Amino acid sequence: MPVTVVVGSQWGDEGKAKIIDLLASDHDLVVRYQGGHNAGHTIVAGGEKYALQLVPSGVLYSHVTPVIANGVVVDPVTLLDEIDRLTARGVDCSRLRVSSQAHLILPWHFAHDRLAEGRRGDNKIGTTLKGIGPAYADKARRAGIRVGDMLDRARFREQLSALGDAENDLIVHLGGEPLDVAAIVEQYAGAIADRVTPYIANTVALLHDALADGSRILLEGAQATFLDIDHGTYPYVTSSSPTAGGACIGTGIGPRDLSRIVGITKAYTTRVGSGPFPTELTDALGDALVDIGREFGTVTGRRRRTGWLDLPMLRHAVRLNSLTEIALTKLDVLDTFERVRVCTEYRVQGRRTGEYPDRLDLLAAVEPVYVDLPGWQTSLEGIRRIEDLPVRARAMVDLVEQEVGIPVRYVGVGADRDAVVQRS
Repeated sequence: MPVTVVVGSQWGDEGKAKIIDLLASDHDLVVRYQGGHNAGHTIVAGGEKYALQLVPSGVLYSHVTPVIANGVVVDPVTLLDEIDRLTARGVDCSRLRVSSQAHLILPWHFAHDRLAEGRRGDNKIGTTLKGIGPAYADKARRAGIRVGDMLDRARFREQLSALGDAENDLIVHLGGEPLDVAAIVEQYAGAIADRVTPYIANTVALLHDALADGSRILLEGAQATFLDIDHGTYPYVTSSSPTAGGACIGTGIGPRDLSRIVGITKAYTTRVGSGPFPTELTDALGDALVDIGREFGTVTGRRRRTGWLDLPMLRHAVRLNSLTEIALTKLDVLDTFERVRVCTEYRVQGRRTGEYPDRLDLLAAVEPVYVDLPGWQTSLEGIRRIEDLPVRARAMVDLVEQEVGIPVRYVGVGADRDAVVQRS
C-alpha cells in the first residue's frame, strides 16, 4: 500500500494529527496537500504537546521526509516561525520540502480577508482571517505568486512590487488601511526568501521518484470533507478540496496510486463558525462535550459547536472519498455520559431518509433520528485491544461499522499519541 490518504470526515478537528502521527511511523514521506495555516494539528507525544499549522505531522519522526505540496497556500512568516519553534524543541526540520508550485499568502491577502468578513455583517462565514480564501482566489484568477518565484530574486521583487501596488490601491478604495509595499518587498524578497529557499523543491518529481523507489507515502489534508469547496456546506466552507480527490490535485499523485483512504471521525460531531448542524447540542450536554473534549480551536482558540455523531453525514463522506476504513477518535470523551445518542437517519420534509441533503436549506431543516445507547460510564484509559473495550463502548463501534459499511480500524481512547485501539 504505497499511498495512504488521511481525510477528515466531518467539519474538521476530528483528531487527524493523532492518526497521521500513528501511521507516519510506517511511512517514508508525509505530505500536506491543501489548506494553509488556518488549520491546526495537535499531537501529544511523551506528555509534550505539539501544535502544528503548516509543517506536516510526520516531522516528529526522524525517518520521515515532510512535504508541503503544491495544493497548499503558504504564509512564509508562519512557516518560518513554526520551523523555529520546532527546532528550539529539538525537532529536526531540515528534511522539510516545500513545493515550488505552492502559492504564497502575502500581506494583502490578510487585509482582503478582514475587509470581506467585515462587510458580511451578521452573515459572516467564520473565516479564520488567515488570508487563505484571498490567496486561493488569486490562484484561480491567475494573479498569484508561487513559492518557486522566490528563486529568481530580481523577478520576485518586481512581482511583489507590481502586485502590491495594485492591491494596495484596491484595499484603500475598499476602506482598509494602506500597506507599506516597499517594506513588504524588502522583507519578503530579502530575509524571508533567504530562509525559505533551501526548502523549495519540485515535489511532484520528488513524490513520483519516491513511488518508483518503493517508498510509502502518507497524504494529509487540513480541514475536512464538509468544508470542501464543492461538497461541503457551501458557503460555510474552506477555499480548497480536503477530500481524497483533492489529495491527487494537491500533490500530483494520480488516483490509481491511492491504495488506502482513512476517514477520521470523532465519536461525536463538532464544527467552528456558522452553518447548519443537524445534531447540535446547545444545552448542558453540549457544554460538557466542550469541556471534556477541550473543544477549542488549535489556531484560533474559538469554542467549537458540539453535537451527537451524525451517520448520514459519515455515510456521505464514505461515498465522496471512497473511504476504506474509519478511525473513530475521542471515544473516551463520552466515558461519563449516562446515554449516548447516534443519529442514523434524518426526517426531511416529513419523510425518513439516510441520505445527506444536497441543499443547505434542507440540511438546516432536517430532524435527526437517533438511536440511544446506554453509556459505559467507565474510563477507557489504558485500553489498547478492541476486546478490552467495555461492552457498551464496543456497541457504539459496532453500530458505526454496521451503518456505514466499512471497518473501524482505530479507536481513540485518550489524548496521548499511543492512546489508540488498533484492529487488524
